[in-house]
Amino acid sequence: MTTNPFEDENGTYLVLTNAQGQYSLWPDGIAVPDGWDVALTASSRAECLAFVEERWTDIRPTPAGADA
Repeated sequence: MTTNPFEDENGTYLVLTNAQGQYSLWPDGIAVPDGWDVALTASSRAECLAFVEERWTDIRPTPAGADA
């Protein structure tokens, strides 16, 4: 039994992005933190990971002032 919502293989997640072009999986039902936007609505963990893998090819943060 998983008690950590960030590690639930069967959970429903969002994909979030921030101003630096970084991505994060976020458990559905937990408030999105300030500075983050929803890039993918509620989906399976596997779908979210595939979404991130396809789009986040350079994990370095976008430099301040640069267009993402």
